Amino acid sequence: MSTSPSRARWLLPALVAVAWLALGGVSGPFAGKLSEVSTNDSTAFLPASAEATEVSERVKSFGDARGLPAVVVAERTSGLTQADRDYLGGLDLPGEASPVIPSQQDDQAAQVVVVVDPEDPAGAVDEIRARLTSPPDGLTVLVAGPAAQVADLKEAFGGIDGLLLLVAGAVVAVILVLVYRSPLLPFVVLLSGVFALGLASLAVYLLADGGVLDLNGQSQGILFILVFGAATDYALLLVSRFREELRDTEDKFTAMRTAWRATIEPIAASAGTVVLGVLCLLFSDLNSNKGLGPVAAIGIGAAFLASVTFLPAALVLLGRSAFWPLRPKLGSPHPEASGLWSRIAKLISARPRATWVITTLVLLVGVAFVPQLQASGTAQSDVFLTDVDSVAGQEVLSRHFPGGTGAPTVVLARSAAAQQVTAAAQDVDGVSSVRPAGEADDLVRLDVVLEDPADSEAAVATVQRLREAVRAVPDADAKVGGPTATQLDTQNTSERDRLVIIPIVLVVIFLVLALLLRSLLAPLLLIATVVLSFGATMGVSALVFNGIFDFPGADPVVPLFGFVFLVALGIDYNIFLMTRVREEAASIGTREGVLRGLTITGGVITSAGVVLAATFSALAVLPILFLAQIAFIVAFGVLLDTFVVRSLLVPALGVDLGRRIWWPSKLARGKE
Repeated sequence: MSTSPSRARWLLPALVAVAWLALGGVSGPFAGKLSEVSTNDSTAFLPASAEATEVSERVKSFGDARGLPAVVVAERTSGLTQADRDYLGGLDLPGEASPVIPSQQDDQAAQVVVVVDPEDPAGAVDEIRARLTSPPDGLTVLVAGPAAQVADLKEAFGGIDGLLLLVAGAVVAVILVLVYRSPLLPFVVLLSGVFALGLASLAVYLLADGGVLDLNGQSQGILFILVFGAATDYALLLVSRFREELRDTEDKFTAMRTAWRATIEPIAASAGTVVLGVLCLLFSDLNSNKGLGPVAAIGIGAAFLASVTFLPAALVLLGRSAFWPLRPKLGSPHPEASGLWSRIAKLISARPRATWVITTLVLLVGVAFVPQLQASGTAQSDVFLTDVDSVAGQEVLSRHFPGGTGAPTVVLARSAAAQQVTAAAQDVDGVSSVRPAGEADDLVRLDVVLEDPADSEAAVATVQRLREAVRAVPDADAKVGGPTATQLDTQNTSERDRLVIIPIVLVVIFLVLALLLRSLLAPLLLIATVVLSFGATMGVSALVFNGIFDFPGADPVVPLFGFVFLVALGIDYNIFLMTRVREEAASIGTREGVLRGLTITGGVITSAGVVLAATFSALAVLPILFLAQIAFIVAFGVLLDTFVVRSLLVPALGVDLGRRIWWPSKLARGKE
């Protein structure tokens, strides 16, 4: 029995929708399982070539050196009592614990160093803290050290699976209701994002579990936000064009076919640009950055698939009912023709050169503050925006012990040069003590305690001096590792990555735009405007971070991440605009095409920018300095790009240059 043509038209979208429902049921739970395959150990982020990583591998031959230190520190400002000492000495702690070490500076504090399993430091620290029950009255007992920092990071990222998704989803839902004034359409768009997140989570989980890529809490948070933001952006573009076609076409299947064909190119180009942009992170020497590249690319790919398959299927099944109660009627006027964006287009048409010159000058004011951005690195304890035990414990340690106690810097050298290396290390400014910690494989291990806290910038500077001193010892082959050296290598590698990856991203995006717009001049102008927007964003961010939030600084990777996301995502909106402009220019000329393209796409692109900015802002609910800074940079940058660059600067340049903007394609010789 053959299927009638009318039923066949319903069959394909129905099958697509059912297939996504089934896939969502299988993949959805994996969004909550990603934490099982993520790691937040900073040493694991380093490249194999880093000196700290090499030392970390070589100290495994020393047996007990393979653990991660946690420091139990106790303080009584009036002086420790015998009951305090008995309490510390009688603790049953997991791992290998040192004897009770009293403070040599005063009698107000003592510490116990516990070497815990590096495979599960967070679990070990949780167990230690659980056993620190019922201390003597007035005695403050805390757990600090590298293992405690890992445990506190894990707890801070604990909100990724629930709170972050809840906030992001709620924000998107509210914005979509305000944009479409429909209770049903936001649900469909959000469902598309949920399906995309489930698919991305399944793929990332399998790859991370198989050791193919590295996943950490930061990458996990960015994945969730990126999928929701991108899926919503693509949905807004398709939904807007579908609604536009429903006003001109009676049949909803024909309207969707036209809308899908008109939007697939810009959506695919947008997704491809972001995918290629984030994959440039594979050129990074940091394993954490390398992992983020494919993780983000998988997320964008999943958002693209859901937006061009499930969403059109769901919309065509619902038809005009999706927009209830404001259903687009056949022959009804297009509100874009006489709204806000029509007035903005007329303003630009009247004074295009003045518009782009003034806009450029305003953006340059923001760029002028870029030198104030402090992105040379921060102490590990500064990554937390809330009070945590590891930071409070480190403050207690710093008051009563040399700052590096409990997290010594490790020097490996040839055994024959042990005395010379020890002497060289002791002479370094900032070193408190040097002691032998074993020999293995013709190597001697020296534990160097620094005067400053191991995660501080002062300690990082000391390790730099220490490396220079021990390397100068002849035939010692000395190398320096440990927590502080790991921090130093991470900062140096991040600075190298900026110099390598940023030019690669620009070249990749230029090639994509050149192929999409069949032009060489237009891509150069678009990239220049987005880079200008990025510079202004970083300048404003410097003012906000320093003067309002009083942040202690920023990790060197923050500008790189900000650049990759802002340039890739900022180009998105220019792609949405310029592909429509090119479509219009072919029939009505470039100048009129620019104005009509701005008028038609202004509302949807602005809505998309607001949604993306709002979803990235949701990252700020996690109390991590890096994510809070990325949240502000991307959110502010997207809004700046949406409301200023794409709304004023790019259209004004297009009108002023006219058909020349399409050089050297045929449109450059077409109607002005």
